[in-house]
Amino acid sequence: MSLRSLLSWNVLVPVLAIITLAISLPQKGLGLGMVLVVAVLLAGAVLTAVHHAEVVAHKVGEPFGSLVLAVAVTVIEVALIVTLMISGGDEAATLARDTIFAAIMITTNGIAGLALLVGALKYGLTMFNAEGTGAALATVATLGALTLVFPAFTTSVPGPAYSTEQLVFAAAASVVLYALFVFTQTVRHRDFFLPVTDKGTVEPEDDHAEPPTGKQTAASLVLLLIALVAVVGLAKVESPAIEAAVAAIGFPNSFVGVVIAMLVLLPETIAAVRAAVRRRMQISLNLAYGSAIASIGLTIPAIAVASIWLKGPLHLGLGATQIVLFALTIVVSVLTVVPGRATRLQGGVHLALLAAFLFLAVNP
Repeated sequence: MSLRSLLSWNVLVPVLAIITLAISLPQKGLGLGMVLVVAVLLAGAVLTAVHHAEVVAHKVGEPFGSLVLAVAVTVIEVALIVTLMISGGDEAATLARDTIFAAIMITTNGIAGLALLVGALKYGLTMFNAEGTGAALATVATLGALTLVFPAFTTSVPGPAYSTEQLVFAAAASVVLYALFVFTQTVRHRDFFLPVTDKGTVEPEDDHAEPPTGKQTAASLVLLLIALVAVVGLAKVESPAIEAAVAAIGFPNSFVGVVIAMLVLLPETIAAVRAAVRRRMQISLNLAYGSAIASIGLTIPAIAVASIWLKGPLHLGLGATQIVLFALTIVVSVLTVVPGRATRLQGGVHLALLAAFLFLAVNP
């Protein structure tokens, strides 16, 4: 790397963010000035994560590029959940459930809805591959039901929880389905997840811009991981300030998890919207549904392993209102995906469902 590239914003911001994270983590409380610095660097880390993810995506091609960002964010998110559960005791019994459900609502309604709306506003009609998107949605629906809905109705143990045997089954099923989806997306039916033209045919790869070199790609991959660690870590550091703000305006404390989930998913959101602006809606939907699948498929097995030494209860079952929201989201998503094209109406409907989720999180 040249001196100029080393001093560019997309290199300096992740480095500064990770240094700030190392400084602020040991501190018990942050002053107002430090809170503002963390907030600025958090936003900067999100933007640089998107930039480096797009560099890697340009090198490896789609749908591998979408997979890189979705998996990288989810792996770090899983580590954060497990860490908080270990230190949270009984108070963290619903943390995994709330985080996964928030991720599902944000990805399937927020990221997908915003991308559909932006794409439709610019081009009138958005086109995508119904076969690949439908397969991804079916995986989201199955994983969500296995891990979040069924525990609310099982009777082996009291409360909305799985027994050990049931949790092992759910974790194994999650791993198998996730691996099968990744194999389908990247190997067996890769063309199902590539952008399509107005006639429904697979779009050729974008060869207008010269792909980055191997060294540039490796550097961007390292900086992407640094930026994502900074995003999740700074979101955790910022959480006390968020908690204070949430309490000050009278929202329930559980809403803090929703805010942090939205911060962590910001890189995918920005990348999905930028893809929609370039008329590559399939990439936007790959990011949305791929993130939801990774959030469930990687989190549940990790939680199952962590439960070996976790002493507190693990409540995975959703409440009645959440189950209705999940079911409605799946039904609406099916109606959006099946035609292979969508208008601004579908985007607005998904954003309305996200708004309902956020409103009910504030007023349960």
